[in-house]
Amino acid sequence: MNSFLFLGTGSSMGTPVVTCKCEVCTSSDPLNHRLRPAGLFKIGEERFLVDAGPDFRYQALKYGIDRLDGVLITHTHFDHVAGLDDLRVYYFLQKKTLPCLLSQESLDDLKKTHGYFFKKSNDDVMGGSRFNFQVIKNDFGKEEFGGHSWQIMSFEQGGMKVTGFRIGSFAYVMDLKHFTPEIYQALKGVEVLVMSALRYRASPAHMNMEEAIAFATKIGAKETWFSHIAHELDHKKASQQLPAGVKLAYDGLEIPC
Repeated sequence: MNSFLFLGTGSSMGTPVVTCKCEVCTSSDPLNHRLRPAGLFKIGEERFLVDAGPDFRYQALKYGIDRLDGVLITHTHFDHVAGLDDLRVYYFLQKKTLPCLLSQESLDDLKKTHGYFFKKSNDDVMGGSRFNFQVIKNDFGKEEFGGHSWQIMSFEQGGMKVTGFRIGSFAYVMDLKHFTPEIYQALKGVEVLVMSALRYRASPAHMNMEEAIAFATKIGAKETWFSHIAHELDHKKASQQLPAGVKLAYDGLEIPC
């Protein structure tokens, strides 16, 4: 069975937040403990990672990620790419570069922040890229990657391009805030939608709960799972206020894909 594993469902600071003593951060409920956002597509024996944030090493150990066939990068904010360097272990293990699908804008950012990825060297540890970067051709449309057809959708968060991915009737759309009407067509017929819903209060960079529910209702997927959840949301209390078909995801949740 193909599936999707939520490796992390927290916001950029995770939950608990360092120094915070709020009700959620001090909660003993494991559903309120959230690592930074990432996910893993399991397609047969293949494994495709979505983003590699600062918690990736722990996520890989916790969930036994012993192989990767490709990486999908949504955008280059720290909470989504800070763990890219930890992926070189798969290069050493699999003896080949790791395919990585991303936008041209994301690649340009990585060249600035991870310049050593792109330097040729005989040094087995630090030198040379461990990735085979595949640049997405268009903001919307199909992209062949890893032997599969992925539907691409692009939107913006604080001036940064973000990429959403759809495979079959499953879509992963994280850090959604500013978008064009084309996204509705790209998500037409989606049965399982994973998207961000930060908190109740308005945010300049993310949809809040009200906005996310309205968006999910318009898409009309059979199941919508909210991720990228800030520490303002208690899992149990927030879940009780969601409409039918909409749920809060949690770290370690695995759903059919």
